[in-house]
Amino acid sequence: MHQRSTHIRSYVLRQGYISSAQRRCLETLLPVYGVPYLPQPLDLNCIFGRSATKILEIGFGMGETTAAIAQAHPQNDYLAIDVHAPGVGSLLKQIQELGLKNVRVIQHDAVEVLRDMLADSALDGVHIFFPDPWHKTRHNKRRLIQVGLVKQLVTKLKQGGYIHVATDWQSYAEQILSLLVGEEMLSNTAVGYAPRPPYRPLTKFEKRGLRLGHGVWDVVFKRN
Repeated sequence: MHQRSTHIRSYVLRQGYISSAQRRCLETLLPVYGVPYLPQPLDLNCIFGRSATKILEIGFGMGETTAAIAQAHPQNDYLAIDVHAPGVGSLLKQIQELGLKNVRVIQHDAVEVLRDMLADSALDGVHIFFPDPWHKTRHNKRRLIQVGLVKQLVTKLKQGGYIHVATDWQSYAEQILSLLVGEEMLSNTAVGYAPRPPYRPLTKFEKRGLRLGHGVWDVVFKRN
C-alpha cells in the first residue's frame, strides 16, 4: 500500500454547479462504466472485455472530445481520467446516450492512477488535451506536464506508443515540447509542433479561438 500522496496537484476541486442529470449519471452510471481507484494494477483487457488498442486520456473536461473520439474509433478502448464531478457525470451521460462500449472512467487523481493502477507497457497512447495552463508564473509548478509525469508516462507506453498533448497556451506548449524533447525514450513525430491529427476533433472553444487568431499547439511523440 502506498502512503498518502504528497505530489503537487495540477487541479483544484471546485464546488461548481452540477446538474441533476449529471448527478443522476454519477449515481447510476459510474458503477457501470466507472473503475474505482485501488492501489493495485488493472487488467485493462478484463475491464474492457477484449484485447484492443488502449488509449489513456487525462483530463477530459465535459467529455465531448472523449466521446467523439471513442465513437469514431470503436476499434480502440479509452480509459478516461478526471476528478471533476460535473465532467464525469457529463461523459457518463454521453457514454450511455451514444451506446459506447469502449470507454471506462476513473474519477481520481491521474498521477496516482498512473503510479498505482497501470502496468508498465500497458498503453498504446496517451491523450492530454488542453490541460490547465496555470498561466501565472507562481502557479507554473502546478502544471500537469512535468519531468516526473513524462517519465511515468513513458514507462506505461508500449514501444511505438505515443503521447499527444494539445494546448492553446504558447508558453505551456514551449515547456511541453522542451520536456518531451529532453526525454531520451521519446522521438518527435514532427519537426517541432505537429499538425492536428485527424482523430482530435476541434472543440467549440478552439474553433472560436482560431477565428480570433489564437494559436493551438499539438505535440505528438512516440516511444522508441
